[in-house]
Amino acid sequence: MNPRKLVKKAIPKEAFKKVEPYGHLVEAIALQTLAKRPAKDMKIIGVTGTNGKTTTTLMIHKMLTEAGYKTGFMSTVAWGVGNDVKQQMHHMTNVAVPEMIQRLKYMQQQGVEWLVLETTSHALAQHRTWGVPYSIAVLTNLTHEHLAYHGTFEKYRDAKRKMFKLANANKQGLRLGIINADDPNADWFARDIDNLMLYGMEHGDIRATDVQLSPKGASYTATINGQDYHIATKLPGSFNVYNSLAAACVGVAVGLTPKQVQRGIAALESVEGRMTRIEQGQPFDVIVDYAHSPDSFEKLFADLKPSVKGKLIVMFGSLGGGDKAKRPLQGELAGKYADLVILTEEDDRDEPWEQILEDIAVGVRRAGSKEPVKIHSRREAMQYAVDHAKAGDTVLFLGKGHEKTQEHGGVEEPWDESGAALEAITHATYQEHTK
Repeated sequence: MNPRKLVKKAIPKEAFKKVEPYGHLVEAIALQTLAKRPAKDMKIIGVTGTNGKTTTTLMIHKMLTEAGYKTGFMSTVAWGVGNDVKQQMHHMTNVAVPEMIQRLKYMQQQGVEWLVLETTSHALAQHRTWGVPYSIAVLTNLTHEHLAYHGTFEKYRDAKRKMFKLANANKQGLRLGIINADDPNADWFARDIDNLMLYGMEHGDIRATDVQLSPKGASYTATINGQDYHIATKLPGSFNVYNSLAAACVGVAVGLTPKQVQRGIAALESVEGRMTRIEQGQPFDVIVDYAHSPDSFEKLFADLKPSVKGKLIVMFGSLGGGDKAKRPLQGELAGKYADLVILTEEDDRDEPWEQILEDIAVGVRRAGSKEPVKIHSRREAMQYAVDHAKAGDTVLFLGKGHEKTQEHGGVEEPWDESGAALEAITHATYQEHTK
């Protein structure tokens, strides 16, 4: 057992939360110094927010790579340099300091010029990114999430703001903040950095107009510095209009031409576990998505519902030991939009699964929906969902997305959401419902 886990077991939970960040800070300073700060000569683009971080990170990385820059990235789903992409095996976005430094050293050896770093509030609050010279700070949005760790929304917001302050303190960087102006918290972030690009669909200097949405993607026009950018992304949903608009702003900031921006954004075919369609010849749609916050639920359901021909079947759970306040909110949104709600496990950890599902069910009932179906086994819940789907229906499997493990009682077990979905379709009895 490592020293961190020993300390965590030895002292009260609240005391550990107070001292933990300083342990990470000492570790980061020591290891960064020993490694001679491998990222010191890189130009780093930090991407933070509640939702959209991973997609925006991958869009920026793809765009810069397509434009010919030696570009590295670290995200929730993968990391790598250029087209050499390695799967993220850890159940976290920002890995522990020793591993992060190993990755930075590798990127330094590869001659990385730009690094796109998806950055979480946990990593910022715990000082795990000490020694990382942010040049550009990007905010996607900020909504209810991670309050079990931060305690209040204000503390969560302030942890995110730290990245903008760090970028502003980097005198060798661009000291640029790229901020979603449609987010109610935009002003809090704008005050922390000298140079700004504000984007959005309703507000901001750079707006998406003539927006066209379809199940196969989105397109729009953005006017930046007097030039029209006709942008198309293969990723569907209004949220991907925001994500690609943030990426476009980065492209303009680093000096790319309109064609390079357009080509780079269009080049990203998909993101694992984000609106991933599972096809096995079935007469209904099956989609795997990482959505796990109330805001991501709202946006996903609102975008998808108009295109659903039949019924909307939604299956999800909620993290054990996590933010309990969001559970009824998730349930209420599912109850509002879905015709059938199935509740199941999602990293129960040490919390009784029955309580987690009941917390969600409270919200489903509040929406006036039918009583949700509760099935402990996620695999069995997926089978139930596809067995009850008919031609024209849409089945959503939410919450796990790209993740490769599932945690029960402190033990992580292998898991593949897309693979499990494919298996469920293969063994489905849906044919009986289509006759």
